[in-house]
Amino acid sequence: MLKRRKIALFLIILLSVTKLNAQQTDNGFELSKNLETFSAVYKNLHLNYVDQINPGDLVKTAIDAMLDKLDPYTIYIPEADIEDVKLQLTGKYGGIGAMIHQRGDRIFISEPYEGLPADKAGLKAGDEILEINNQSTKGRTSSDVSEYLRGQSGSEITIKVLRDGKELTKTFQRKEINLDNVPYFGLVGDRIGYIKLTEFTNNAAKNVYDAFKKMKEESKGLNGLIIDLRGNGGGLLSEAVGIVNLFVDKGQVVVSTKGKIAEKNQIFKTNTYPYDTKIPVVVLVDNFSASASEIVAGSLQDLDRAVIVGQRTFGKGLVQNVIPLTYNAQMKVTVSKYYIPSGRCIQAIDYSHRDSDGKPTNVPDSLKVAFKTKGGRTVYDGFGIEPDVVIEPQYASLIAISLITKFMAFDFATLFVKEHPTIAPVEEFEITDEIYENFISFIKDKDYSYTTITERLLNEVEETSKKEKYSKDIASEIEKLKDIIQKDKQNDLIKFKDEIKEILLSEIVVRYYYQKGRIKAMLNQDDEVKKAVEVLLDKEKYNKILGK
Repeated sequence: MLKRRKIALFLIILLSVTKLNAQQTDNGFELSKNLETFSAVYKNLHLNYVDQINPGDLVKTAIDAMLDKLDPYTIYIPEADIEDVKLQLTGKYGGIGAMIHQRGDRIFISEPYEGLPADKAGLKAGDEILEINNQSTKGRTSSDVSEYLRGQSGSEITIKVLRDGKELTKTFQRKEINLDNVPYFGLVGDRIGYIKLTEFTNNAAKNVYDAFKKMKEESKGLNGLIIDLRGNGGGLLSEAVGIVNLFVDKGQVVVSTKGKIAEKNQIFKTNTYPYDTKIPVVVLVDNFSASASEIVAGSLQDLDRAVIVGQRTFGKGLVQNVIPLTYNAQMKVTVSKYYIPSGRCIQAIDYSHRDSDGKPTNVPDSLKVAFKTKGGRTVYDGFGIEPDVVIEPQYASLIAISLITKFMAFDFATLFVKEHPTIAPVEEFEITDEIYENFISFIKDKDYSYTTITERLLNEVEETSKKEKYSKDIASEIEKLKDIIQKDKQNDLIKFKDEIKEILLSEIVVRYYYQKGRIKAMLNQDDEVKKAVEVLLDKEKYNKILGK
């Protein structure tokens, strides 16, 4: 009997191995067959197609189309784009240190960064870039001009700009630009520390630690800490683990990754002693907080170590590896999903399933699974991080969007700076009614027109009524409604005055006090920061949210 069992077991193993080998052989055959087919198609196009073809463009198109069937994070990176990838990962590049924007076929300086080459050379927001190293920018895209502005640290660059009708030429050296991932930190409320983290590039954890430590020491203790991850699209996973490590004990699992190749699955734990395990923490998030931001927010939520405030996060639970290819190209490939301490994965979109239009679908509610935090609170997988305190987002009005996208506020700020060499400190400066009236006068003869949703719907009704040949009475009523809407729109500058004032404040303050000043000025208008301060100062409420 025992011998028969051994024979049966041997046959099962043999069949399993044979099946596995057969599968591998089938997969290998399919791969070889399809590569051979692609090669034959490409070769015959090259030999027989009636017109001249560009081999590089053709293959790049084929690769992009193939990868488009997967997720948007699995991409092919040609040699020409390698520097952009390095910038995303390190926050460093060789250049002048300024943001630019395009209007038609003209390029303007949007914002020179404080203390960097463009700023030191005297370039200002509002300067129109005419030439770079004697090459005209006329008709160039902002991407083209960005490439011209970048270059080896120490290399010389000459830029001709137009300012107030006069041409100015500036010659200076590029340098390595290291974008600050913590552009601002400071106190808000009653000894509440605030840290803005924009991306998880190199040294993000160290910079958060340094800011936290400095505030704690200078204030002789903090009542709480706010980490602002709104708009932070992620970055290096190791930096996310490092930030969580500041607040939880050594040896705690922060995140694990699981993919097709089991040997490459990893568990990331805190590996140093924490800086502060007691201070109350609030993490601010929104719909654009993704990836590493979600690891920090989700891990601290799962460990009941922080209260999450804001809106549901993006839901990117996928991990990519960069793989080198021939001829200095690379590809970034999604290799695994990540799981935070409760065991949940926050990936919101299922790229392996698509609807009839070929669009990927969200993970359905029926497949979302409940998990428990360390203290027993219920959390769910499959749709990002749901905040503990949800704040409805404030959407910009149509008039505000128009004033921004048509550069009305930007151009007014440029004029304002010309007429006001200095302004009050950030804490004191405000957009007075006098400044606002000046702005209204400034845009009076300018086109900042916009179409409301009501107008769009009314236009559709008008078109439909014409097709269906309704009476003239209906056309007359539609015209009356249009007149009413136009009159009502004329009041939008009054109706949305507070919102427009915030836009003007942001545009003006950054001209004098750079990015740090802008963030500091806007904190006073930030309802989500105010809510975070309220939660941190109410110990009973804070503990209740965390189930303590």
